Amino acid sequence: MLLKILIVGALAIGLMAAIRDGRILRDAGLLSTCSPAVVNGTQDATLQTCSKGRLDGFPDLTNKSCVLVSARPDRQFWRCQAPIVSSQRPTG
Repeated sequence: MLLKILIVGALAIGLMAAIRDGRILRDAGLLSTCSPAVVNGTQDATLQTCSKGRLDGFPDLTNKSCVLVSARPDRQFWRCQAPIVSSQRPTG
């Protein structure tokens, strides 16, 4: 009985850690994602292409000094004054 409780507890902790990380939710399409757009065969870090998430919709990049350039039903393009950092969380 105690072994079953420990296994369920370990699985619950693992699931909470995986959800907090966010990669699983992003890969499943539940959270929105942005990445540098490819222009003339090279990545342009100031032009971001964003896909819509099922839970949070399109991201709002206006707080990162970006301007919406084009909006389509499944994708948005943003022009930013400076390249956007790929990680939202500080490391260390």
